Amino acid sequence: VSEAERFWRICQAIGDIAFAYAYSTVLIEIQDTLKSSPAENKAMKHASFVGVSTTTVFYLLCGCVGYAAFREHAPGDLLSGSGFDHPVWLLNVANVCMAIHLIGAYQVFAQPIFSLVESSCRQRWPEVKFVTMDHQITIPFLGGTSFQVNWFRVVWRSAYVAVTTVFATVLPFFNVLLALIGAASFWPLTVYFPIEMYIARAKVLKFSFSWMCLQALSLVCLLVSLVAAAGSVAGLIQSLKTYRPFKNEV
Repeated sequence: VSEAERFWRICQAIGDIAFAYAYSTVLIEIQDTLKSSPAENKAMKHASFVGVSTTTVFYLLCGCVGYAAFREHAPGDLLSGSGFDHPVWLLNVANVCMAIHLIGAYQVFAQPIFSLVESSCRQRWPEVKFVTMDHQITIPFLGGTSFQVNWFRVVWRSAYVAVTTVFATVLPFFNVLLALIGAASFWPLTVYFPIEMYIARAKVLKFSFSWMCLQALSLVCLLVSLVAAAGSVAGLIQSLKTYRPFKNEV
């Protein structure tokens, strides 16, 4: 691996890390599910500390072990890439755990999109019953158990899942795209807006020591995001050059 390629891969890895730690897009959704006692801010401080600490240890172990085993040739996905294929039972258990984790994570991350589209459609077409009306469906042989179904939600959410699944299957650049998304969303959503909201809420004086430290942190994170984005774009270009979807392998 050349020094230039090594540098771009490091930048791309920074984007992957930014994507892994950027949970600000669902932070409000998580807070909405918490009870009022103890207070949401205290519960989220403890949950964030435990969650980020556990994630950091797990990711560091994966990164260090992967690099120790494969060096620069470590695959983007150790389970499905060219990493290892034995023992089979261990890979199967890991893939099942991955599926369970991603099913839950997909639901959490998709809820803000679902809510935005559905509320916008209700406001735009309040007279359309297909969009606004819920239908009660009774499940037979379960003691008359029933639940509410909105056919617009069923069609729209199913179509969304189908389209995203097709795109995820067709596009082979998993790590590069994750790094690009992480670089694009990390600074504005995880750093800039929270810092500005804190400054406004705490009424931090402009050009004070605290204000300058917060702005310096925001600037450093912006530079990190730009570097990660540049590495992701370079990796995407390299992947497009080497990608041969219809090449027959012997």
